[in-house]
Order: sequence, then structure tokens, then C-alpha cells
Amino acid sequence: MKLDLKSKSECRYDAVSLGEIMLRLDPGEGRIRCAREFRVWEGGGEYNVMRGLRRCFGMQTGVITAFADNEVGKLMEDLILQGGVDTSLIKWCKTDGIGRTCRNGLNFTERGFGIRGAVGCSDRANTAISKMTPDDFDFEYIFGTLGARWFHTGGIYAALSEQSCETVIAAIKTAKKHGTVVSYDLNYRPSMWSAIGGIDKCREVNREIAKYVDVMIGNEEDFTACLGFEIEGNDEGLKKLNIEGYKKMINEAAATYPNFKAVATTLRTVKTATVNDWSALCWADGEIYKAADYNGLEILDRVGGGDSFASGLIYGLMTTGDAEKAVNYGAAHGALAMTTPGDTTMASLKEVESLMAGGGARVKR
Repeated sequence: MKLDLKSKSECRYDAVSLGEIMLRLDPGEGRIRCAREFRVWEGGGEYNVMRGLRRCFGMQTGVITAFADNEVGKLMEDLILQGGVDTSLIKWCKTDGIGRTCRNGLNFTERGFGIRGAVGCSDRANTAISKMTPDDFDFEYIFGTLGARWFHTGGIYAALSEQSCETVIAAIKTAKKHGTVVSYDLNYRPSMWSAIGGIDKCREVNREIAKYVDVMIGNEEDFTACLGFEIEGNDEGLKKLNIEGYKKMINEAAATYPNFKAVATTLRTVKTATVNDWSALCWADGEIYKAADYNGLEILDRVGGGDSFASGLIYGLMTTGDAEKAVNYGAAHGALAMTTPGDTTMASLKEVESLMAGGGARVKR
């Protein structure tokens, strides 16, 4: 497949993303409601992809976001810097000290175990990034002067506010104007869209965004809620996936939006919170490719698995142009990311490629 990527020599970044980054408070093996201490991580759907591309795959990445200029914002910047992602595109916003004008988002997440599913509790209203408008970022400078080969954003950011809807569309249009490849993860969150118009607003915004996207990513619920494509005959509760239904849905999406160069979806059967079957599909050039199956995958922390799939897919598309290889990079990277705590990857490229080649879990000395 041909994505017409800009050359590295004319771009400061291999990839940049636009989205919200929150401070995740993790009670470890315990429950949020009973916790006496939390471990902190940084995380956010769009950012996690850039973190994966940088730390696992060695690409030069940056994040477009905004923080309240206080100690929590500085903590998040420090966490991002530890991941090697460039922070120079972050907008720092003056705050009144108690969060009335703007604040930084918090995300309490417990991992789940066995029959107890993972639980998330977000505290993200009135955040700095949710208040940003298209005029608050110089997208012409980012994509025209600095240059980026790839731009990634998604439905979590688009759902933050009315301003976010406008800002994401402005960013995508500017990226396309300057020849940057655009990927978008639908990432449907009904609780977020409910505040700004519900599913009708969700479809209105995402259908407009889809017109400019090169690589569209999402799971079954994402494609149904955001774009109106449905899988007929899928088992209730997703205990058994209708793969042919997924393929039909992907083909329908590709036919509806001829600008799509690739369409990818993860395949997950949840047996328990800690045991899932995991794989993925990718459409490109009229063909659908399926990744290897990771059946009975034991999971430590499932949050961020889809984002790690996206970063592996993007890496594969950028470096090989081969959709079949790319979807296998994505599935392997997502699988490995779910074996470690936190939203972001702790895997290496060597580990990803070893898993793709059939490598096992023997001790390495």
C-alpha cells in the first residue's frame, strides 16, 4: 500500500498527536474505594500512541496538548519527558490556583482481576486542553514549518468539548494540507459525548472527520456508535466474535470513505478481566489481513492495549508499507503492553518482533 509519506529530512517529527493527557492514579492490586496510596502514571488515548512510537519503536514524536501551569502539570511534563516524547508543543495555561479557569485531568483506574472487571473514574471537566480552540495552536507552524510525517488523534479528544470538536477538525485539515498522513482512533466514550449532544453529535463530528482520515482505527462499538456501521450476528457479550461480520463492516467503511488507505480493528473476546483472546484485522487495497491469534492472553493491565495496537500498526505501515506486517506489529505490541502496569508500553521492538516470530515466554538470561 502507498501512503505518500513525507521524507524524514523535511520533518522535525516522525509523528505528533493531539489530545488530552491525564494523571492516572493507580491503586495497584487494590480498589480505588479502599486505597491508601496510589502510583501515578501519565496517560491519554492519543498520547499513548506517541509514547509507544518513541519508546518501543524509536521514532521522533511530539504531543500537542495543554496543561494548567501548576505543579501537577509539571509532574505530567516530567513523566512525558521520561518517555522521550517532545514537550515543546505543549501550551501552558494560567490557572487561578483552584481550577476554576482551567485544571489538569485526573484518571483513577483499577486493573480488575478474574471476574472483577477493570474500573475507571475520571475527573476531567474544565481541563486546559478541553478549553482550547483552533486559534490556540499554530497548526500552520507545526505541520508547515516544523513538519510531521504522521498525525494521530482520536474520538476521546474530539468528545471533550464543543471547542475540541472544532480544534480536531482544524488540525486534521491543516495536516492534510501539508501532506501529513492522518490516523484517527474512534475510541467511543458515551459518557463524554452525552454532555455535548450524545450519539447524534458523535456521528455528526466523526463523519466529518472521517472525510480527511487516511488510517481509521476502532473496535466494533466504535464503528457502530461513531459512524453507524454495524456487525450483524455478533454474539451478545462478545463471547464469540463474528469475524466475517467484522470483515463486512470494514469493507463497508472503506467503500463509504474512499479516502481511507487502511482500516483497522482490534478483536477481543473477554473471558475474564485477566484472560482475553486477542487479535486484529486490517483492510488495505481491497484486501483484509488478520493478525496472529493470542488466545488465552493473560492480562495484568488492559488499559492502553488498543493504543499500543495503534502505535504498532502505524510503525508497521510507516516502515514496511505492508498492511499484513503492520497489523501483526500492532497485535503483538498491544498484547505485550497489556502484560505490564500503566497506560503506556514497556515493550521493546526486539520483544515485539520476537513475539511476531513465535517467540515464547522462556526466561532470557
